[in-house]
Amino acid sequence: MVGESGDRVLKRCEAVVIGSGPAGLSCAIEAARAGVEVTLIDENRRPGGQLFKQIHKFFGSKEHKAGIRGFDIGTKLLEQTEDLGVNVLLNSVAHGIFSDKILGIVKDDRTEMIQGERILLATGAIENNVVFPGWTLPGVMGAGAAQTMINIHRVLPGRRFVVLGSGNVGLIISYQLLQAGADVLAVVEAAPKIGGYQVHASKIRRAGVPILTSATIKEARGDMGVKEVVIVGVDDSWEPIKGTERTLPADSVCVAAGLRPSTGLAQMAGCALTFSAELGGDLPVHNEDMETTIGGIYIAGDAAGVEEASTAMEEGRLAGLDMAQKLGYLSQDKAARRKEEIRKSLLALRSGPFGYLCHRAKLEIARKMKVAQED
Repeated sequence: MVGESGDRVLKRCEAVVIGSGPAGLSCAIEAARAGVEVTLIDENRRPGGQLFKQIHKFFGSKEHKAGIRGFDIGTKLLEQTEDLGVNVLLNSVAHGIFSDKILGIVKDDRTEMIQGERILLATGAIENNVVFPGWTLPGVMGAGAAQTMINIHRVLPGRRFVVLGSGNVGLIISYQLLQAGADVLAVVEAAPKIGGYQVHASKIRRAGVPILTSATIKEARGDMGVKEVVIVGVDDSWEPIKGTERTLPADSVCVAAGLRPSTGLAQMAGCALTFSAELGGDLPVHNEDMETTIGGIYIAGDAAGVEEASTAMEEGRLAGLDMAQKLGYLSQDKAARRKEEIRKSLLALRSGPFGYLCHRAKLEIARKMKVAQED
């Protein structure tokens, strides 16, 4: 950004949070509550991230927002950021992160530069694609895109869906499509068993939706858009079984094939990456306080490993507390006590059969961070 004199104008802030989803909002709240000056940046016109796509009630304990719908949680978090005076910049794209923790931001077609003493990258995750003949036809979309259209914009993107993937996202979007008035002809899963929670699977089965395991989409057919979808059985080697093809009269395909952490800004900043299959793929190495190998730059939420929104909020809180401590707003003892409470909460969230794998993966990442610091 250039001022009237021609000099570059650089805005400065104690803490900058990129991404206003559950992790970013929670970090901003913890830091601002301690007295930190926080700027929250999001590319969307409305903050809240994935929370406003989640119309179902959360599971778990009361402290983990059990029984509360995602958009209600998002509303409460937003109210807290307003009460605490967090500076929120919407329709603002963080396009680059440079030396000295300087961010390049495009807002209202203008480029600005902002420097943060501490930065949280809460950039979320990117949907995985599945390639099959016809996968580029209009009517083929990711589960996140479908959720955005029906839950945010109130637009039904199709009438007759085939959903590919039976993880929690695939099962939840199937039920949400039914609620929105669409027909879900089938949920197709290449694995021999359902990937998500049985409570979600039972809901759509009760609604009459078949879940077809050991099957996949062979092709989507149509000229200007999807007209029909061919599904096929697969063997133990994931190879199509001839003679098992079945054609469904669908006009839409919703692909729920998992997510991977969004690491673009972290890579630009020079953060070391590691691979974790349990957490979605490549992600920044970070310690228990969510700080990466670049001091002062933090990661939280799906960008730190794809898990649940409840986990993302707790990770954001950890980052916010560590920022406040290192900026001098919290004593080490007070911060340590509160961090320990959050770590116990995270352990509880990761105590199930799915979460335990994530817990082990996070311990391994913390070990790698310790090795990197020693080197």
